[in-house]
Amino acid sequence: MGVSDEQWQSPSHLPGWTRAHVATHLARNADALAGLVKAVSRGEHPPLYPSISDRDREIERGSERGGLELQIDLDTSAGRLHEAFDQLISLKGPTPVELAAGVVVDATQLPAVRLAEVLLHHVDLDVGFGMRDISGRAARWLLEWVCFRLKHRPGTPAMRVLSSSGLSERVGGSGFATTIRGGDAELAGWLSGRDGTDGLNGAEAIALPILG
Repeated sequence: MGVSDEQWQSPSHLPGWTRAHVATHLARNADALAGLVKAVSRGEHPPLYPSISDRDREIERGSERGGLELQIDLDTSAGRLHEAFDQLISLKGPTPVELAAGVVVDATQLPAVRLAEVLLHHVDLDVGFGMRDISGRAARWLLEWVCFRLKHRPGTPAMRVLSSSGLSERVGGSGFATTIRGGDAELAGWLSGRDGTDGLNGAEAIALPILG
């Protein structure tokens, strides 16, 4: 669907953010990942965002733009990231990168990390694309990523996640873990705070915040 300037300035599914905030965040995330790839290719290991406050200010400023500017920014930043990802082929051996405090992955996983970011925030835009539109390998990877992130989020209740595709993951604190069963997309949607419990077994008594 096309998105008008007025619709870009309307609320997204993320509290306090318009669709323009989400789009700007996606563009700046692409630039941050591209910079990270270039840095590790030079043997450097900076954090994804050297300054969170600067990142937040850029998102606020960028959210004031019109639809055409936002779309150009999304397209050009995605193109720069695509070119940067080509450099991952030249990396020798394991190359850990820090995405946030305590969240470390190998650099070769960054394309999949970006896929998860795009999928979740496409849902957040509220433009007719939902979690159940994600299927196959993309839904399975997204669920794996959400479970990985929850392992690093304090306060997550203890859960055993069992998906219909065969994924089995334990997340949250110590002690008794509630078993949650369902499809990949349904589990990823609920665990990330974007969907309800429809199609899931065992999740009715647990409330989870949105995973950013």
